[in-house]
Amino acid sequence: MKANIQSRGFTLTKALYNYVQLRLHFSVDFASNYIQRARIILSDINGPRGGEYKRCHLVLTLAGMPTVVINDIDTNLYVAIDRAVECASHAVARQLERKHSYRNGNSNHKSSSAIWQMNSTL
Repeated sequence: MKANIQSRGFTLTKALYNYVQLRLHFSVDFASNYIQRARIILSDINGPRGGEYKRCHLVLTLAGMPTVVINDIDTNLYVAIDRAVECASHAVARQLERKHSYRNGNSNHKSSSAIWQMNSTL
């Protein structure tokens, strides 16, 4: 999955770009067929003055499902990236679970044929 990674208020280094790409790949690769676009904006909250806090804004556009938008702020940009990507991974998994649950009916309830098969084996 190719991600659009941008920085605001500082220069995006190759190492930081690769780190974001790698973290995103490992965290949401299970849903790569559903992710149409991934956009990550890394920013210094105080802009050009420099500041203590950094933001990771992550937007995943999913096919046929709501868009996942995550913001995380921390003094350590790598921590903000890690948390945002992890949160996005969980959000995408929930969206996929809902999509499959609605398509197949309520997946929490066993069908009558499944119950009959369980009872017939007893």
